[in-house]
Amino acid sequence: MSPSLSHPERVAIARLHAILELLPTALDKRLGDAGVTAFEHTLLSALAEHEARRMRLSELARKTNATLPRISRVATSLEKRGLIERTPCPEDGRATNAVLTDAGANAHERSRGLYDDAVRELVLSGLTQLPGDGVTQLSDLTLAVLTSLDPDHPRATDAPGEPACAADPADKIDQTTCAADPAPESLSA
Repeated sequence: MSPSLSHPERVAIARLHAILELLPTALDKRLGDAGVTAFEHTLLSALAEHEARRMRLSELARKTNATLPRISRVATSLEKRGLIERTPCPEDGRATNAVLTDAGANAHERSRGLYDDAVRELVLSGLTQLPGDGVTQLSDLTLAVLTSLDPDHPRATDAPGEPACAADPADKIDQTTCAADPAPESLSA
């Protein structure tokens, strides 16, 4: 059996747990006026940033780091509200695409500013207390943890311009990236 966690290790993990518990609820509360949750916003953003505003549900799950059952449940909710449509994939009849509707694009635009403001206030403002570039430090730290959580996922790539993590934006060249990263502003505008 491994030795017990040290006090600093326990503190670090306790703080991580606190963030994982508090942040989604705080973001959901801030997005209430837009009528979406933080996860729904992430899903709508992924669709808004993708070519033709459509993605296979399996790719959407990978991009949002969600399971297929969770994506299916959330897609059902978004579809009932007219924010997405599910259509058969023309390239693979066994697959289903999620397609962002005009109402979904409008919901995404409403939620985007609220989300950006909430993230700046709840997360990014705290990083200013760190020496150096806190945003880069957070990005590096979270990628290191993601690599431990999913060691079989190739997060480093030799192909220029290709994201190393499914959440990463496609334009992150010469940087370590992740599939959950959003597309750059120029692609989503």
